[in-house]
Amino acid sequence: MFRNVLGSLMGLAGAAAAVWSPFRAWYDGRHGRDYGVQELFTSAGITGHTPTLLASILLPYLFAAVLTLCAVLLRSRLLMALAGVVVLGFTILWTVRQGQAAGSLTVGGDGHGLGDGLANAFGAGALILLGSLVMSGHPTRPTRPLPPPTPA
Repeated sequence: MFRNVLGSLMGLAGAAAAVWSPFRAWYDGRHGRDYGVQELFTSAGITGHTPTLLASILLPYLFAAVLTLCAVLLRSRLLMALAGVVVLGFTILWTVRQGQAAGSLTVGGDGHGLGDGLANAFGAGALILLGSLVMSGHPTRPTRPLPPPTPA
């Protein structure tokens, strides 16, 4: 039971960090909510267009947060791991697409380069995955042994 509580808390904290990350700077001071989900899958790639909030990168993170909440309620390690993979997958995909658009990625403490929102997203995905590993999952019911065969 302790493992389920600890894993659930880790997963919920990771889900909260994932949903919060698009409201922080991701690259060159531009927030994650300023990147559209469709930009990750089109040939145009990352553009300067600002989408609506629910069409932004926030959408897959909200989906992962709902998956995490369902995983906690159902005590499902698989659902929680899937939520962590969604967060990490979209974060990695964004990183690849941003690297293609910019030509290279830089890390800088002066507001230029990769920002703390991206670090939050990576940390959130890792925390959700770690929470799924810590959880013991839903208990299985013990099976009763079959009775011995009766002689014919």
